[in-house]
Amino acid sequence: MSQIPYRFEPDATAAALHEQYDDLESGASTGKTVTIAGRLMLHRSAGKMDFGTLQDSTGRVQLFAGVDWTNDFEGFTKLSLGDWIGATGEIMKTKRGELSVRVADWTLLAETKRGFPDKWHGVTDVDTRYRQRYVDFWVTDEARRTLLARSKVVSSMRRRLEDKGFVEVETPLLHAIAGGATAKPFITHHNALDTDFYLRIALELHLKRLVVGGFEKVFEIGRVFRNEGIDRTHQPEFTMLELYQAYADYNDMAALTEELVAAAAMEVCGTTKVTYDGRELDFTPPWRRATMLDLIEEHAGVRLEVRMPRDELVAIAKEHGVEPIDASWGPGKLILEIYEKTTEHQLWGPVFVLDYPQEVSPLARAHREVPGLVERFEPIVAGREIGNAFSELTDATDQRARFEDQARARAAGDDEAMVVDEDYVRALEYGLPPTGGLGIGIDRLVMLLTDSANIRDVMAFPTLRPEQP
Repeated sequence: MSQIPYRFEPDATAAALHEQYDDLESGASTGKTVTIAGRLMLHRSAGKMDFGTLQDSTGRVQLFAGVDWTNDFEGFTKLSLGDWIGATGEIMKTKRGELSVRVADWTLLAETKRGFPDKWHGVTDVDTRYRQRYVDFWVTDEARRTLLARSKVVSSMRRRLEDKGFVEVETPLLHAIAGGATAKPFITHHNALDTDFYLRIALELHLKRLVVGGFEKVFEIGRVFRNEGIDRTHQPEFTMLELYQAYADYNDMAALTEELVAAAAMEVCGTTKVTYDGRELDFTPPWRRATMLDLIEEHAGVRLEVRMPRDELVAIAKEHGVEPIDASWGPGKLILEIYEKTTEHQLWGPVFVLDYPQEVSPLARAHREVPGLVERFEPIVAGREIGNAFSELTDATDQRARFEDQARARAAGDDEAMVVDEDYVRALEYGLPPTGGLGIGIDRLVMLLTDSANIRDVMAFPTLRPEQP
């Protein structure tokens, strides 16, 4: 076997060849010689001729080798499925109408030392699909298309925000205090400083510090880590877009959400009307807007108010199957639990669920009209949230009081509650202007746009249980 080259220089791709030569008549030759490279995905011998399917990152094209015109024809016939090869030859169409490269010369670029599945059967074991994505992406077209769609979603959002004057930034992954969301963090230890840090559970608090610092429009697309369960819509590490805009409120964030998601749908699907789980989703703006309390009344048939007596809310919660009920839950938490039990999963959407109880929204600004509520919304699509947005709380004194409420809840046993972040309060004391904030879960959005049932399908390498020897 000849030595594997240190580099190889193809001058064509499968997609480009099909685009240029698919109209070629059967049996015709072009006189045009090209060099392509990729994996051998199908292989069959026909005596003095040999056929293979070469797949590169853009698609597939047939290789047509023959004992009379191919250098080392015998070696070509012994290639294995999955071998990487480079091939040079004339573009032609076989008599059966298959666009092909008539191989004059070929080079082995990498030898597969494991049995490689063919493109017809793919990877049939689900666990193997996710553990060996480097194989799955070759033999499962849907997996490749999904990852490419994810790239388009991120690119679309980045372009839109930059066009609107937003500045992309990077904030720390290691936090001294786990804040910005109610979630369990991962804990790690820094040896040189001899102190524990937390992998970030949200991007929020550092981004708002940047607004205090004079950056009026900022965003970050980054990984977030939460030490919680794994299911078809949750992974312990996932990707969030978070953005903050000075002089804006949650109404501005709703309009921006519609625009970003509709643009991403056009980029990936070519339309704002897509199909998910057999049902239509129409992302065309404007989306429906409705308050949480109105939606509970619509779906559960009961009118709730945040100032209702707690024992009355407890009775309603039990009546609708909310169990167990923690003694520390106030009216706002009870209303949220009733909403999640009776209403959220029934919202096909897209719909903006507006005006959450203040008790469960420690970083959002008090509602300008309704005491006990805050200016917050979650966009709900296909029965699940894909984001979160606020008119941001800007008052340092109010923020400290909210943090202290959270700290008391934590002391009472709520290990997802926040603690007092003194530096963030100090930042607010320097002044945060009226600000709108928005977070969108990239993974869940890609699920919707690619009709994927499991969040693992939209990640290149999802978190799995350790493989047993």
